[in-house]
Amino acid sequence: MNSNNRCSVNKQTAQIKKVLENLYARYNHRHLIKPDPLQFVYKYSNPEDMEIAGFLASVLAYGRVQQIEKSVSGLLKLMGNNPFNFVQNFDNKKRGKIKGFRHRFTTGDDISNLLDLLSDVLIEFGSIENFFIQGYSPDDKNVIAALSRFCNCLLNRYAETHSGNIPKGLSYLLARPALGSACKRLNLFLRWMVRKDDVDSGLWKSIDKSRLIVPIDVHMNRLCRILGFHNRKTASLSTAIQITESFANIEPSDPVRYDFALSRIGILENCNGNFRPECKDCALIGFCAR
Repeated sequence: MNSNNRCSVNKQTAQIKKVLENLYARYNHRHLIKPDPLQFVYKYSNPEDMEIAGFLASVLAYGRVQQIEKSVSGLLKLMGNNPFNFVQNFDNKKRGKIKGFRHRFTTGDDISNLLDLLSDVLIEFGSIENFFIQGYSPDDKNVIAALSRFCNCLLNRYAETHSGNIPKGLSYLLARPALGSACKRLNLFLRWMVRKDDVDSGLWKSIDKSRLIVPIDVHMNRLCRILGFHNRKTASLSTAIQITESFANIEPSDPVRYDFALSRIGILENCNGNFRPECKDCALIGFCAR
């Protein structure tokens, strides 16, 4: 790349970073979290409860926003005021309590199978974070390897006590990067736990936020394609990596910094990828590559 092209790229990066920072300043506030499932983390003040609530809210973060809110709220209500104790002391009586739970194609049995695994994790390691970092290395380029080890270890634990069988419902809740999944829900959980600002909790202290992967949902996938951050047709793991690398060019130390703010464009501003009269007032109009 010659010096003129390099200057042009640097100028464009500086311009879009300024716009993204303005969006961050506008949207990245605690009072704007709802209806995002992150809201359930802040229903509690005890970090142990916040971690469990965040994990369950994230794995159920698929489908319509209103249904996610209803399902997560209902599940946490069944678990009482202390979800950490509920999970750590999970037993057949508690399995019966959530037997009737359902969120789209996730059943009460699927959740119970997950809680069985988390119960063992909490008893042995004390927290999900302590378990997760068993497979994390600061030398890893990103969290994908650690996320793979996390999911594989949990699913293997289940298989060892169930004749090698792993239910589809449990596999869906613990989507594995090795199978090509963008792992949107688990990457969302990691963002909530690792980053620290007015929106993200920063409960986890062991992972470098520069290693996070952007959680790719319908809104982010569409918006990032419009902005030219990726050119893929599907929201795969490769797409998530490409988008993350694009953001890393803008903010290397925190590539997921703008995730919440940008997702508000899709949710609150109703961006659907088609040009509308309202687009002329959008801060991103100058970068939109429709």
